[in-house]
Amino acid sequence: MNDFDVIIIGSGLGGLLCGYILSKEGKNVCILEKNHQPGGCLQSFRRNGVDFDTGVHYIGALDEGQILNRYFRYFGLIGKIKFRKLDQNGFDIIAFDDEEYPMAMGFDNFIENLLPFFPSEKPALQNFVDALQKISKAFPLYNLEVPKDHKEDIYYNQSAYDFFNSFSITGSALPIRRMTNRKSSTSRHLLTDVLAGNNFLYAGNPGITPLYIAALINHSFISSAWRPVDGSAQISDRLTDQIRLAGGKLLTGREVSRIGIRNNSFNVTTKAGEQITADCLVSAIHPAQTLAMTDPSTLRKVFSDRIMKLKNTPSCFALFIVLKENSFPQLNYNYYFHSENSVWTAFPESAWPGSYMLYTPSCSGNNKYAKSMVIMTVMNFNEVRNWKRTSSGHRGMDYLDFKDQKTEILLTLVEKKFPGLRSKINFLDSSTPLTWRDHTGTPEGSMYGIQKDFNDPLKTTILPRTKIPNLYFTGQNINLHGVLGVTIGSVLTCGEMIGLDSLIKKIRNA
Repeated sequence: MNDFDVIIIGSGLGGLLCGYILSKEGKNVCILEKNHQPGGCLQSFRRNGVDFDTGVHYIGALDEGQILNRYFRYFGLIGKIKFRKLDQNGFDIIAFDDEEYPMAMGFDNFIENLLPFFPSEKPALQNFVDALQKISKAFPLYNLEVPKDHKEDIYYNQSAYDFFNSFSITGSALPIRRMTNRKSSTSRHLLTDVLAGNNFLYAGNPGITPLYIAALINHSFISSAWRPVDGSAQISDRLTDQIRLAGGKLLTGREVSRIGIRNNSFNVTTKAGEQITADCLVSAIHPAQTLAMTDPSTLRKVFSDRIMKLKNTPSCFALFIVLKENSFPQLNYNYYFHSENSVWTAFPESAWPGSYMLYTPSCSGNNKYAKSMVIMTVMNFNEVRNWKRTSSGHRGMDYLDFKDQKTEILLTLVEKKFPGLRSKINFLDSSTPLTWRDHTGTPEGSMYGIQKDFNDPLKTTILPRTKIPNLYFTGQNINLHGVLGVTIGSVLTCGEMIGLDSLIKKIRNA
């Protein structure tokens, strides 16, 4: 009863997609999830009668024929999940103290909507979108092709920051600054700051973030941007149903405590003492957590030490707001605000928060007014380290005071752009890196897992096939984070197990 072909640890998007592929291919699959609700960052939670998403806020490249649409068609999600297309002429608004700039869908449309703000910069904008398209074409699985000559490797050791600031890929520079006069103040905005203004999507760090991450994420959203209607948990529900129909098992409330390896097979023990065995193991949780549960005698010390020492992307502080009825308009876009001229200063702890992302989730029915709002800003784990050994609901009054203080600081910044917001709030809850750590299982509540580093790409690249026979990784740490990145990573993982060529052909023909 507890003997399977494949055990998958973690039921986030990566674990569910691998479970779908492998069970569809006839494998006897068991997915183990520590929480009572599957889905990882696809989970939803309810506050004051309103549902909120844990981690998936919008996705890209979902139009007919685009890459995520083609993958989702194979996974049986197209036509089964409700999505709403964001504003064609401004799915993201990049805002500073005195100006707002639209990021539009469609590459020609993207240029045309920024030209009124940068009238002399059409060549630079054209070079930017050409570069994004060139880079995206170099990644085989981004185009449903089997990897061959690895043309994409050159983008792993190049800097996203340098790309935005010098366009070294195309050889053209962006020297123009736009002067904006408003009242008595004068602000200067680089076009490059506007183009990088949504770098919250990849926790952009000027000294670390590789070019390919920023380029692929921007390319997917400029292709098309969509919001799940009534939450992203519907993706998890649909995949779970399909896995079970194919004979796979998904067991919730099964937190894994130990991974034993003997004769290239696996014996997994849960905290409740249940033992489950399989020939193969796919870990959809953080690689460091996987190795921490694995018998150390089976691990190569060099491999284990490298994984354990890798740094993670920062976490965030978020406000989940239930709005008073008919008090705030539904925003069909995401709002990225920066209080500094350079968007790359958004991540230090000093002068917190410095920037934020704000959006109103999409719901069925009336689209004129928003029911809820989410405001997110970067927060490092160091700010909550004093409570790292506590659990949710048992952190003490000093922690609650900390959250209240941060909430007031963030709302004060937001009200500079959205005056009177406090008066429109019916209910408010907040989360810190501890909340993200406890509910998503990522170390220190990291938003996007392992921090990829263009200075040493080999060190920070996690391959799906490990040095341990029949042990595989999947999820946001092996390829690229985000829905599209994790989807491609799951295909890559399963391709290592069942053959990538045949799997790609099946996805193409779906």
